[in-house]
Amino acid sequence: MIVFCTFDNMKLLRKVLFPFSLIYAAITSMRNLLFDIGILKSKTYELPIICVGNLSTGGTGKSPMIEYLVSYLKSKHKLAVLSRGYKRKTQGYIEVSVDSTVNEVGDEPLQFKKKYPELTVAVCEERNTGIEILKKSSDIILLDDAFQHRKVHASLNILLTSYGDLYADDFLLPTGNLRETRTGAKRAQIIIVTKCPENLKEVEIAEIKEKLKPAAWQELYFTKIGYSREIKAEKIARPLDYLMGKEFLLLTGIANPAPLVSFLVEQGLVFKQRIFPDHHNFSDSELSDLKRHKIILTTEKDFMRLQSEPGFQELYYLPIKTLFLNEEEDSFRTRIDHSVLQ
Repeated sequence: MIVFCTFDNMKLLRKVLFPFSLIYAAITSMRNLLFDIGILKSKTYELPIICVGNLSTGGTGKSPMIEYLVSYLKSKHKLAVLSRGYKRKTQGYIEVSVDSTVNEVGDEPLQFKKKYPELTVAVCEERNTGIEILKKSSDIILLDDAFQHRKVHASLNILLTSYGDLYADDFLLPTGNLRETRTGAKRAQIIIVTKCPENLKEVEIAEIKEKLKPAAWQELYFTKIGYSREIKAEKIARPLDYLMGKEFLLLTGIANPAPLVSFLVEQGLVFKQRIFPDHHNFSDSELSDLKRHKIILTTEKDFMRLQSEPGFQELYYLPIKTLFLNEEEDSFRTRIDHSVLQ
């Protein structure tokens, strides 16, 4: 039987699931309260701990922001990145090497290590355990996706929210995508609206500020995705124009592929598309089907999962980076420097 999910069906599903969201809200709010009043303990560390996270389940651009911070800080500090290693098939603390596999450490930690081989990258589901090990050889630790990991009291919390999916417009799981109530945003010192359009207007900025209502101690920034003009494989790079006039498949296993699709369409490229869930583990049958395509373009995160698979003819990824709008980059960097020196 095939079930078609219409807009009316989605509205009905939200109503059905809403009571479960209320239960989830009660549980997460009680947990946060216990941390706030000190019954549950958060550990503070002497070295700077910068946490990058969100309120939603994904798709806000944490990886590009981690890479931005690495690029900015690595020349001046002994830097380490700590992640839980989402969907890895191992447990405990593991330091990532360039020869690690996605099954061992997860796709994003492997991406960080391959892009910055000199960087210390580790995975550990218990962040305190990971920090205790990394602090012996690091003077700054970046926590990837740890905003809800309240056993660590970070020096600086950077909260990301997508332009097209603000946490202020979302609902708690399972009705929506929020991991905790919107009030959790108050723990952040910096809020960044990511994936903004190039020509974001002042009136839109004002509307977003009104929705998010940042507190007096919070700084609000706006960023966009910067797409490379090169596509890359493991050992080669080609200009993006290489794809012009060619038949290729766009393969995405990320939370929100819409900005990437829009960018490629704007470049005049014509392509087929296969969409998979975020952090998707490809089955043998899916891999066999994908390998029928001569040219595949994917994201860097998906490339990490696919590059070790034999049989692809031409497999490329399109690098991206975080770009600040409204000439706010200097202000953001000053804020980062201040948090590091405290």
